[in-house]
Amino acid sequence: MQEDDNQILIPPSFVALYSDARGRLTERPDTLRGRYELCEDLASHLVEQARLLYHTQVPSEGEILQRIHAGLAGGPQTGVSAAEARWITLRLAELLQWPSPALTPLNPISPP
Repeated sequence: MQEDDNQILIPPSFVALYSDARGRLTERPDTLRGRYELCEDLASHLVEQARLLYHTQVPSEGEILQRIHAGLAGGPQTGVSAAEARWITLRLAELLQWPSPALTPLNPISPP
């Protein structure tokens, strides 16, 4: 998704989180853009934390990603929905160039 007045290109994987079965958005474009920016920023921010864990405490990439996912999906206090937590974790794996972990099935978006 791309708006003419905004240069941010939101990937289809994120747009899908906020689309119904017919592919129509369930949120306004500006809300979607804001949620995407939050999730992308969080994934980017977690890169260094994941690398630090890998080199100091947890030698398994998959376990690190599972732990981060559990923390993000831990409830409304995290500020992200379960579906966003899953997307953030998969994006983090992509940024780290680690294999994507097997995560719980995608849940519908519920307010964070």
